[in-house]
Amino acid sequence: MIIDCHTHIFPETICSQRKACCAKEAAFKLLYDSPKSKLVGAGDLIHTMDDQGVDVSVVFGFPWKSPDLIRLNNDYIIESVMKYPDRLRGFACFDLCWEGAAQETERCMDAGLSGVGELAFYLSGIDALALDRLAPIMEICRVRGNLPVMVHTNEPVGHTYPGKTPVTLEQIYALAGRFPENNIILAHWGGGILFYNLMKRETKAVLKNIWFDTAASPFLYDPAVYRVALAAGVLDKVLLGSDYPLLKPGRYFKDLDASGLQVAEKQRILGGNAAGLLNIRNIRGQA
Repeated sequence: MIIDCHTHIFPETICSQRKACCAKEAAFKLLYDSPKSKLVGAGDLIHTMDDQGVDVSVVFGFPWKSPDLIRLNNDYIIESVMKYPDRLRGFACFDLCWEGAAQETERCMDAGLSGVGELAFYLSGIDALALDRLAPIMEICRVRGNLPVMVHTNEPVGHTYPGKTPVTLEQIYALAGRFPENNIILAHWGGGILFYNLMKRETKAVLKNIWFDTAASPFLYDPAVYRVALAAGVLDKVLLGSDYPLLKPGRYFKDLDASGLQVAEKQRILGGNAAGLLNIRNIRGQA
């Protein structure tokens, strides 16, 4: 079973009004101002999943600031999951500055969504105020069966690109330490913090409930990153994430094949780990 844990979909209203959305939302403009940055709906995603052999995708929109756009996109996620219940799992998404974030989390969970994310702090990094705003969301997800919360992270060094935030490893580590009982998915390999699982003291305990997705990995890391994750003892916490439509899953399959991992190890990344985290069973006759 192949599970893609990181995909973005949008309703037609947003897809057809890209410029208007960019004018209202600075963070959205940062990532989607260029027409080369694709916006797709659920139908396009399902078609790509069929073409690429993906069984299930986790879908979410964007951390909008506008309450109207938040509800519009989250409603579309809810509708898409209802339309394709065997193929999609949905996460609620919003900007944490919105005072209605906790209520929106409850509403989306009541409607059948499976987590929260991809939350992002494109203009601020994950500072102390961000952690305070995240606290009620984490509590809701924890008491509802420890539903996962995905947070955008990125490496603090290297080349610049749209969406690269001013986040630091210290901030990412503080996030893990603040919410030790929550299942937290750190997008984009957690900005590299997974490598610190090689330290002998403290870090393994702090990062015990941290998961890492592979979103944008072909743009960021050599295929050897998978072997490093194995050496760091976190291979069972690595989740395939394509960041579709940024990239198709096939790009990740090639890197996995070049990584030198054993077949069983690759299968854990491709879906086994995610199936346990998201409680996915018996999809299209598979276990």
